[in-house]
Formats: sequence, C-alpha cells, structure tokens
Amino acid sequence: MNTQIYGTAIDEQGAFRHEVKLPSGDLTVYATQQLFSSLDYKVFEMANNNLQIPDIRYMSYTPDVHVGVGTCIGTTAVWDARSGYVSPSIVGSDIGCGMRVHMTNLHKDDLKDVKLRRKLVKAIEKVLPMEANQRGHYSDIRLEHIVRKGLHGLPKKYIPDSYTPKKSTSLTHVESSKFAFDESVLELVPDMTWHRAHRQLGTLGGGNHFAEIQAIEIAEENRSIAEAWGLSDGQIVVMIHSGSRAWGGYVSQMSSSAILKVMQRHGWGTSDPKLIFAPLEHAEGRHYVNMMYSALNYAVTNRHLIAYAMREAFREVFGSKCEFSTLYDLMHNYAWEEHHPELGRVFVHRKGATRALPAGHTDNPKPYLTTGHPALIPGSMGTASYIMVGQPGGADNYYSICHGAGRIRSRTATKRLVKVEDFEAALRVGTEDEIVVNQRSLESILDESPQAYKNVDEIIESVTGAGLAQVVAKCKPLAAVKGAKS
Repeated sequence: MNTQIYGTAIDEQGAFRHEVKLPSGDLTVYATQQLFSSLDYKVFEMANNNLQIPDIRYMSYTPDVHVGVGTCIGTTAVWDARSGYVSPSIVGSDIGCGMRVHMTNLHKDDLKDVKLRRKLVKAIEKVLPMEANQRGHYSDIRLEHIVRKGLHGLPKKYIPDSYTPKKSTSLTHVESSKFAFDESVLELVPDMTWHRAHRQLGTLGGGNHFAEIQAIEIAEENRSIAEAWGLSDGQIVVMIHSGSRAWGGYVSQMSSSAILKVMQRHGWGTSDPKLIFAPLEHAEGRHYVNMMYSALNYAVTNRHLIAYAMREAFREVFGSKCEFSTLYDLMHNYAWEEHHPELGRVFVHRKGATRALPAGHTDNPKPYLTTGHPALIPGSMGTASYIMVGQPGGADNYYSICHGAGRIRSRTATKRLVKVEDFEAALRVGTEDEIVVNQRSLESILDESPQAYKNVDEIIESVTGAGLAQVVAKCKPLAAVKGAKS
C-alpha cells in the first residue's frame, strides 16, 4: 500500500513494518497499522530533520515513538564508528536511563492482603528517598569511584551477593557493569555537580521513574527460557526505572551547549536548531562520548542502589530469608559502538529504545549466551509490563525494540483531560486488588496515569509481529512507588 504522509511515499513491508521515504532519507517504522496511522506528522518532520545529519546509515522508530526535543523517543540511529557522528539529542537528557528487574522467592499469594502491600510500600518509603531534593542514604560512597568504575566502584557491603560468589548476579546479570572512558574529562566538572549528583545517588527522581512490585505470568511458548532465567508463575519481582539524575543532566546540558557553539562556528546544522550533533572525531564529540560513559556508570549504579534499598525493605517485612537476585539491568538512552556483520563497527544511538539480543549473539552477557538476555519493557501505571527476549529477525533493526508504552498526551494535556476518578479506577482503588501507590494524592501524579500512554499490549504486538522479540513473561502490578518531581 502506498499513501502520503509528510509529502512522501510509504511502502508497507508487511503488517508491522513500514518504510517511509522522506525528503532527507529513509525511515523504518515498526508498528501495527493502527499505531502507524495514528502517528502525528511531527514525528516524521523530526525524522526528516535527523536524517539531515551527514552520513547517517540507518534510522528507525519503535511503536512507542513520540515527539521529544530534537529527536523522538523511540529512535534508533546508526553511523559508522570511525567517521560518523554523535548527537546528545539522539541520546536524550537522562543519559543511561533504563530498567532493572530483581527476582524474589515470594509468591503473589504472599502479597494477597492489601494491608500487607501497604505495609511494604511504607517500609520502602523509609529507605528510598521520595521527596524532591531529599538526600540519598549513601554519603559513605565516593562518587568519583562510581562515575569511573560503575558497579565496580561500590564498597563491597553494597553488593550483598559478593559474599556468595557462586550465586552472585550483581555484576554479571547486567548489560554492562562498567564503561571505560578517558577520565581526564572529569577534571572540568564543577563542584556543584559533584555535590548534587552525590546527594541524588540511590534516588528515583520524578516523572515516569518508578519502582514497582509485580507478579509474573509466564508465556507458555517460552516457558523453558523463563525457567532457565529463574522465573516462575506467580513469582514476585521488582521492576525499577531510573537514570543518571543530576550527573546525566549536567553532561547533557554542558555538552549540548559546547557542541552548539562548534556547530555555529562551522556552519553545521539541520532544519531544527535544537538538534545537536558533532563528528565523533571532533574534540567536542569525543568529550561528550567520554562524559556520556561516566553518566552510564552513574545510571547503572543508581538503579543498583535503589534495588539495594528495596531489598532492605522487603527483608524488614518478610524476614532475612527473602531473596533479591538480579534478573537484568539495561539502558534505553545511550550511544555506543557495536559490531554488525554486514557493516562492521558502527556507532548506535538509542533514545527510548531497548537492545534485545537473541540466543547465541556474542554480545550477550555470559549467563544469557545460550538463551538471549531479558529485555525489560515497562507498561504504564496500572497496566502490565513485559519481559521479552530478542529474535534473530531483530538484526534488521540493530536489535532495537520498544522501551515502554510511549506517551500519547503531554503532561499538561493529561491533567486537563483525565479525571482522578479515572486514574483510581485503573488502579482499582478501594478493592482487594488495589494497586497500592505511595503518593498521598493521585492528583499529584495524574500526568502518569495510563490514559497518558499508548496501549502497551499493542506496542508488544507490534514488536512480536515484526519478529524482533518474543514475550517470556507478563508482569502484573501489585504496588508501585513514585518519587516527587525534582
């Protein structure tokens, strides 16, 4: 089928893949026909701007795509690793933002009582800072060790399973535990940034960041994979979504400003003045990449420390025998070098996109080499989340899949159009099946109601239908904690 959007032809490649020929280049969109038809023209306008960056090799959107600053959330963009470009706009301001899931030895029946779920949420609030500007509980950790070494910069006491090496998952069941970079770039970071980032270590932040208690429902067709990963029906897991906090914010703002000056000096640019980019070989491009890797170290450690606090809360409520092993930790806002057989070394940007590798891919962490690693996809508040595994067909999209449900309304529009009563109904407030939330007033987080997001089930259908990944487990929410806006 050929149609017209943004003045250009669209070639349908099956029900879930759409090849869009824009004036500045080609864009691949993975989505059901309904999702594709509902996309705002602005996402195509933004893609056309992104495709004006020189020498781009490939660009695609995942089905959760929505408009961002400079670049849409849901973008994968690829350049040659030697002569390509890096763009802070196609990484995003929350560098290293991503997901983490921990497995417990609890069953959903252990949390059947809504009063117990409320007790658990209160225990979490004691150990996990929720208020804006509230200091984290890790003043004894040296931040310079974290941004240099990632998880390897933590004192041993914050890696509890390090005392049982055969059962340890903290450093092995992660996309990356440490990102190496030229550490001399840290000399230019101002004292205020060190101070703010240190205070925020181990905190969620506001917006769509959360920690959620969920019950597992295994997909029958992938039960063997689920069992190999340690998942079982009814099992309680904890899903965490957070990023690099003030450290990543500083890197993004500082680098964008510096690169913009270089762009103006050289006359580089696109139709969008907010789209920032530089050659990888340029000094400012190299500086950004190095600082970005420091933010990735911060982000993975921040999620680990949030999980550490959650573990303490679970043990307060359920006792010291409550287990809390790492299933996986991954990012969905970053850029780095990868090897792809047909193109060699490439520099891949993912902004609101998740890498999902299939079984046998050599980039899988060792524990997941034979199965493929878990790909962690959150839903919106009150809806299910998913644990997936990549498929060989994902190679067509550089193994990128969605990162969540994707917004359909701005925060302002959501607050104007959605009633608190609708949010309460989605969370089943007042029933035995209530999804317990820590916020005293749902009105304060109304902009995070499920009505602000696309239907996550349709997002997942797009990904599975396109052959990019398969569902291993569905995660149904029982309770959630949200941080205040900061």
